[in-house]
Amino acid sequence: MEVRADIRNIAIVAHVDHGKTTLVDALLWQSGAFGAHQEIADRVLDSMDLEREKGITILAKNTAVRYGDVKLNIVDTPGHADFGGEVERGLTMVDGVLLLVDASEGPLPQTRFVLRKALDARLPVILVVNKVDRPDARIDEVVDEVYELFLDLDADESQIDFPIVYCDAKAGQASLEPGAAGRDLEPLLELLVSHIPAPSYEEDAPLQAQVTNLDASPYVGRIAICRVRQGTIRRGETVAWCRADGTIERVTVTELYVTEALERVEAQEAGPGEIISVAGIPDISIGETLADPGDPRPLPVISVDEPSLSVTIGTNDSPLAGQDGDKLTARQLKARLDRELVGNVSLRVLATERPDVWEVQGRGELALAVLVELMRREGYELTVGKPQVVLREIDGRRCEPVERMSIDVPEDYVGVVTQLLALRKGRLEQMVNHQKGWVRMEYLVPARGLIGFRTEFLTETRGTGIVHHVFDGWEPWHGELRTRPTGALVADRRGRVSPFALYNLQERGTLFIEPGQEVYEGMIVGENSRAEDLDVNAGKEKHLTNMRSSTADELVRLVPKRELSLDQALEFLREDECVEVTPRAVRLRKVVLDAGARGKAARARKRAVA
Repeated sequence: MEVRADIRNIAIVAHVDHGKTTLVDALLWQSGAFGAHQEIADRVLDSMDLEREKGITILAKNTAVRYGDVKLNIVDTPGHADFGGEVERGLTMVDGVLLLVDASEGPLPQTRFVLRKALDARLPVILVVNKVDRPDARIDEVVDEVYELFLDLDADESQIDFPIVYCDAKAGQASLEPGAAGRDLEPLLELLVSHIPAPSYEEDAPLQAQVTNLDASPYVGRIAICRVRQGTIRRGETVAWCRADGTIERVTVTELYVTEALERVEAQEAGPGEIISVAGIPDISIGETLADPGDPRPLPVISVDEPSLSVTIGTNDSPLAGQDGDKLTARQLKARLDRELVGNVSLRVLATERPDVWEVQGRGELALAVLVELMRREGYELTVGKPQVVLREIDGRRCEPVERMSIDVPEDYVGVVTQLLALRKGRLEQMVNHQKGWVRMEYLVPARGLIGFRTEFLTETRGTGIVHHVFDGWEPWHGELRTRPTGALVADRRGRVSPFALYNLQERGTLFIEPGQEVYEGMIVGENSRAEDLDVNAGKEKHLTNMRSSTADELVRLVPKRELSLDQALEFLREDECVEVTPRAVRLRKVVLDAGARGKAARARKRAVA
């Protein structure tokens, strides 16, 4: 086997918010990718509006830096478990990984997920202990925890013998000794070149390049991002397109690009080990192979973990439909979902009994909420049902997904968190007191028990608790769980909300509406403090009389409404409720708007249970 000594392909993997994108920023600056007076935003690879708003990476992206004569192709991957499909695809493009771990928080659930994938692929690992400047850093303990994680994941001796770099990505400093201040990131770059193996290939093998990601350009159309495994690909030449359905088609490479820093640069040819972008094949999709037309050898299709959560997405049929968005029809909605499937391999779209409703399966609430948020920003109006877990039949038994959850809370809240998770059938696996007033607890919890958990958890811990979870496996059905303990305040007629009505309603529970807002029959206007639903008239006006009253001119004091984000609205739902999503509004409503029809359905359900 020959090797290309002038290229290294590396993925940066870590838990969410441990500093992956910040480290890539520092590498780009120190490699001279930006001009001295060039204005560059922080976290330059987080280019989507949603990524900047939420402060997380959603899509895997690649960049390249130069160190001496070596080109380092770097793939920045998401740190959130819900976008695990992006991580799995990114790992197929590289020959080694940088595992980033926060010097205070240590390895968390997503660290375990990405490390397991890297070890399964037999990729060498470099450990980067980041944020060593934190006042609460516990570097030695974190390194020990990482060693324990390697052993827990059955790593062999060669994998456990990994080099360690101590880094402050924000300041752009790295050192090979704990406690020693570095001047720049040169120790890390040296280690990347020496420890990550160069791409290997066979001298006379025919072309093989696998599509691992997709992009689009208004000028050249769909762009396929590939890793060249064998052979050389040239601009303007004819190649064999090995499709997912087994057919082989001859196509022409109209444009060929390689990555330099953040730019795509036109290239005449690219050899083995290079990460390239190819244009000219409009229907190409992820996992397919570009091969030699004289000897086409397709590579195995990329496999990703199955989805564990689903929601129903359908057209908006509320009385206020069409006021905000311009994409309302079932045809437009289905076309958008099909378009999402092209670039998102961890998503599934299934038909339901109704022609205007589809079941969308994904990795978690956040992944599905991000899809809905992107759609509403594009002008779509839709309704989204309650998130449900995806069940599976294993050895004749009904099984459900179980999540591994890590919780950091102040000592005072250990009791209340234990009580919350006991109601959700959680199993305590480990509990560690860091002696600084904080406790870390690790739980195994059924995935459906975590739907709606985050809001309640933050309320009970007064906003101080930190929770992360990642898919762990499948276990037999855990039985019924307690759902939301409160009912809903449901509008019984259409009209505008009046202050007088809200003044009388606010003692019934928490309100989601304000005066002057338009409501309709079946819309949820608040959360009832009791378990049952209550139909209310939110537009009731104070009747005028010719009798003088001493309280006639008193001001009505209203409690401010509770503003629900899309994520919070999805967590709030019960089985008979859904969220109406438009470009300008997020409204909660009943699936069946008519109060009479809802009553009949409830009585039918009771008879069925009896």
